[in-house]
Amino acid sequence: MKTKILAVALFAIVLYSCGGSKSTTPVVEPKKVELTSDLAEGKSLYENNCAKCHSLYKTNDFNAEQWKPILLDMQKKAKISDEQREKIYNYVVSGNN
Repeated sequence: MKTKILAVALFAIVLYSCGGSKSTTPVVEPKKVELTSDLAEGKSLYENNCAKCHSLYKTNDFNAEQWKPILLDMQKKAKISDEQREKIYNYVVSGNN
């Protein structure tokens, strides 16, 4: 009988210790840059020109270096100016979605 009680007590201790704590790690949201007029224009250009042909990528799908050749290639297809491409680039690398 003592063996059974000891086994149950040991099982309860192990079960209790595996329960873990209820503390949670605070959720940190990505830092967003305030949308200036230039960034707002870049967002508008991105949404209105790029979505004509395909679904929009999330701006954080690519890093700043990866966006450069993508936008250069798409500039020709979307028939946008260098200035417009730069505004789109500044928007997509700004961290705003």
